[in-house]
Amino acid sequence: MLKSMKKTLLGAALVAGVSAPHAFAETTLNALFMAQAAYSEADVRAMTDAFTKANPDIKVNLEFVPYEGLHDKTVLAQGSGSGYDVVLFDVIWPAEYATNNVLVDVSSRITDEMKKGVLPGAWTTVDYDGKSYGMPWILDTKYLFYNKEILEKAGIQAPPKTWAELNEQARIIKDKGLLATPIAWSWSQAEAAICDYTTLVSAYGGEFLKDGKPAFAEGGGLDALTYMVDSYKSGLTNPNSKEFLEEDVRNVFQNGEAAFALNWTYMYNMANGGEDSKVAGKVGVVPAPGVEGKSEVSAVNGSMGLGITTTSKSPDEAWKYIVHMTSQETQNAYAKLSLPIWASSYEDAAVTAGQEELIAAAKLGLAAMYPRPTTPKYQELSTALQQAIQEALLDQASPEDALKSAADNSGL
Repeated sequence: MLKSMKKTLLGAALVAGVSAPHAFAETTLNALFMAQAAYSEADVRAMTDAFTKANPDIKVNLEFVPYEGLHDKTVLAQGSGSGYDVVLFDVIWPAEYATNNVLVDVSSRITDEMKKGVLPGAWTTVDYDGKSYGMPWILDTKYLFYNKEILEKAGIQAPPKTWAELNEQARIIKDKGLLATPIAWSWSQAEAAICDYTTLVSAYGGEFLKDGKPAFAEGGGLDALTYMVDSYKSGLTNPNSKEFLEEDVRNVFQNGEAAFALNWTYMYNMANGGEDSKVAGKVGVVPAPGVEGKSEVSAVNGSMGLGITTTSKSPDEAWKYIVHMTSQETQNAYAKLSLPIWASSYEDAAVTAGQEELIAAAKLGLAAMYPRPTTPKYQELSTALQQAIQEALLDQASPEDALKSAADNSGL
């Protein structure tokens, strides 16, 4: 009697379409991205739409935050035990995320095809201690952008090959009355300033750490900050650079208010072809310069990856989404804002068309990418360095004293 009653109830439930699980139960993924530089929010949404169309049983909720909020959002969500399945992470975070069990080790999910197809340098973005914590997604460094028209008016034949030459050219432009402050940087008290500083550290052959201890208060690290301060005090650098992030630099440059600017890949096509750009068709790009006798070019590793959090309840679906977002097909389709991680993409005319100059610069810049320090205490170190840079720019301390103080407060 009881058995037949159960059968009847189950049958009624099936007819009513309730309680019986179906084969296509929808999985919802929560993904965290940044709302600046590289791919735009609209692009990420379009990429995601293509994924959900191909995978109708998976829904993806997207959240976008400024870069400055990305790290803390990720860590706080982990602490609450809920939140994100897929997160965008900077090349500087795998050490901390691996040590604190934030990201899943996905080494076993990476296929031979992926290993062979992705540019070798791109793996440094997601690897720590012999393991991979995601897929590289944004392959990026900072380049020197220049306004071809302004250089021509100043009688300058070619963009600078050294940082000293950059100052010489900026001085010519200033003295001829073409621009009051020809150079724009992103030196706000944020990670952006560390990226500019790292570019210069790489040019001067400096070191961040030696035997695990801070080494940036001398040698190339000190030379780099001294250069920044001298450029700032000389009046060649836009004085608002100390408050600028990358988007501020882009706006100043594409308004025709800077002859030179250091910025990421995405600025090339936005400034050179954007409807709101006053310098469209006049944008030149070269690798960041070197220092005579020390380097030919300079570059910071500004790459980012996509990883699965350890709190995700749907790691398989999360990985499927990451594979789609980082696939060669997806990356080639959006190559105008971020260059692909796949080696063979650079032989594809659809990828290179219209950005041959950028790709020529990338071949040199990406090969010279210099890492910010790999340490689980990176956030503390970065915060101390950001403060040191501000103090030196504002003349509250000498570059040497500011860096010594940063070393003492780095947590290392």
